[in-house]
Order: sequence, then structure tokens, then C-alpha cells
Amino acid sequence: MKEVSCKVLLYLKRSSLTASGKAPIMGRVTVNRTMAQFGCKLTCTPALWNVRERRLSNKSREAVETNARIEKLLLGIHESVKSLSSRPGGFDAEAVKCQYQGSLETRMTLLRLLDRYIEGLRSRVGIDCARTTLSTYVYTRRSLEAFIRRRFGLPDLAFGQLNEQFIREYQDFTQTEQGYALQTVRHYLAVVKKICRLAFKEGHSEKLHFAYYKLPRQVETTPKALSRASFEKIRDLDIPPQQGSLSLSRDLFLFACYTGTSYADVSRLTGENLYTDESGALWLKYRRKKTYYRARVKLLPEALALLDKYRDAERETLFPHQSADVVKANMKGPRGLIGIPEALTYHAGRHSFGTLAISAGLSIESIAKMMGHANISTTQDYAQITEQKISEDMDRLIRRRARRQDESQSKM
Repeated sequence: MKEVSCKVLLYLKRSSLTASGKAPIMGRVTVNRTMAQFGCKLTCTPALWNVRERRLSNKSREAVETNARIEKLLLGIHESVKSLSSRPGGFDAEAVKCQYQGSLETRMTLLRLLDRYIEGLRSRVGIDCARTTLSTYVYTRRSLEAFIRRRFGLPDLAFGQLNEQFIREYQDFTQTEQGYALQTVRHYLAVVKKICRLAFKEGHSEKLHFAYYKLPRQVETTPKALSRASFEKIRDLDIPPQQGSLSLSRDLFLFACYTGTSYADVSRLTGENLYTDESGALWLKYRRKKTYYRARVKLLPEALALLDKYRDAERETLFPHQSADVVKANMKGPRGLIGIPEALTYHAGRHSFGTLAISAGLSIESIAKMMGHANISTTQDYAQITEQKISEDMDRLIRRRARRQDESQSKM
């Protein structure tokens, strides 16, 4: 790396006060007897400026925040000099200015690359990308822009301006100032790391940022499934004919218990998702909206009865439309009527399908195919192993060992 003499001078432009009486902070970078001036995009109260220290005096909030931004600015300039020094050929102060300040307009930046990635996802929605996945990236983009503007006073950042503290400060910002839950913050941080990996891969960043930064530990939640007794209570609940909306919500829930479908999937199922095999049995096959992974399940007689109940040649979908909010509200009613201890939500039906399937002796592999899981570990999280199933498995093992002992003794 070449030895380069670089100096940065900061000063106030007192002749251009803002409406609030603050003066812009200007900069002058000198490299090997060449100079270039630039605006720091920072302002301060003139009385606080210390000419000798090139910083703000006292411990006021304005002084602390502005001094921190000055440190970031100086760090960014020196990083630009370091980056230019590693390249063949010489450079001057103007090159440093363009590398640092002009890079936001001439080079790929953090938010610009994220925007490009979002547009790519947008074009793939419904093909191999769920709309919920796109939403995660869009919300991350909004949150990240707000953080950059609040922390740095800039519309965007070049990858050369990032350091390891950036992602930690962003995590604090999303949790404390924006008040997001840990799971949401975890998703946002994962997006930032992914975009930085993409920047390094495509050559937009000379450093793989945040490669060793560990995401906050994911909160492990136990899937909420109904016990068999609670399931039978809601299945056998007698709902008056005049409460058609409540009846539909209950039947949609039962269909989830019999097939493992989520609300997002069951609400868009059509006749094209039904298939008859060689033996005449009816199957439900569809691609999940969340992951676009293919799910397929052979329909139980109870599921077939629900399809027959709501069959309508004039309607495209298998079931009448009922919004998620209505389903959520309606599911609160049956719980009070039948007195079940579990919280009753539509997705509990999907969890219940996995749990009841395991209790019935179905293999994890088969359940994964029916529920549309790409990873079998997901199925193990959904389908809780009940004490009854564990007891049955142990009894089966004991019987198998007893048979082997009997066979060995009979051969003697």
C-alpha cells in the first residue's frame, strides 16, 4: 500500500446561516498538495464550534450527536483514502472526495442495491416469491432509510462507509426507537446482511460486511395445537343455521385440522387443486402461498364432506370467501361456548393436523409432504410428539425386543 499524506480540515461557513441560525460545516481534504472542498451535510450552532479542536464544545445533545457524525465522516474519508491507496496508480484530493461523497451518486449504494433486489422480488411474486416475503424487504427498506437519515443525516450510504458498529446501532434503533419485536428485528437484520453479501459478491463492496455478526437468537415458540378432546368438542358443536358466518369459520378450521392447510392457502383453493388417483381417491394438491412449495394430501372422508357441503358450481373457490379478520373474530365464540383451555385460532388447525397425524402413527416424512414443508425440521416443530405417542413407540420397541428374545430362545 502506498504512503499517502492526507489531511482533513473542518470549518464553519458562517456566511450561510440556516433559518434556525445554524451554520453549515464544510470540509477540505488535502492529499499530496492537492485540495478539494466539500459539504459535510452537517450544521451546528456557531457558538458551540471549537475552531482549534474542529468539534463542538460542551456536552449538550447537539454537541454529542454532531461530534459523533463528524467522527463517522472522518472515518469514511480515511476509509476512502485506504481504498484508493490499494489500487494501482496515483490519486488526488478530488478522487478522495468523489470516492467518499460522490459515491452516493456514482456507485452502487446500500439502499440502491436493496431497491434493485426488491424490484427483482416484485417481478417474481406468485412465481417463486410470496407477497409476504416482498413485504418484509419493503418494510426493511423503510426502516433502514429512517435509520440512515436519523444517524448520519444522509439519504443513503456507500458500502465503504459501513463498519461493524453500523448493524449494532441499527438493531438498537429498530428495537428502542421503532419498537419492533425481536422476531421482526431479526428479519430486518438478516436482510441487511444478505444485501451486503450480494454487494461483496458483485464487487460493489471491497469488504464482506457483518459476516461474523450473529443475529439475535430466534424466540422458540411451541406450536399451539388442540388436544383430541378439544378438537372433538369444536367438531361436535351444534351451531344454529342462522349463524352461517360462525359455521363457515368453524368448518374452515376443521378443514385445516383434516388437511393441514393455512388460511392463506384454503382461501384460494379451486377445483383445479383436486385430483383423482387411479384408485378413485381424491387428493388436494397446491403450492403454498408462503413458500411456494408443493403440498399434497389424500383427503379424509370428513374433508370430502366439508367440500360437498359448500360445493357451488358458480363459485370458483372451493369455499365461500371469508376475510381473515372475520375468521379470527368468529373463532373466539366457540371457545367460550364449549369451554376449551387452548386459544382458538385458525392456524391452530394446521398445528393440530400435524400433531394428530403423528399420534395416528404417520411418519414425519409423509407429514412434511402433506404440509408442504421444504425442510423436515419445520415439520418436527409443527407436529408435537405427544406423551401418548412416546408411550406407544416405547411399547412397540419393548414388544419387538421381546419377540427377538423369544425367537432366540426357540432356536436354542
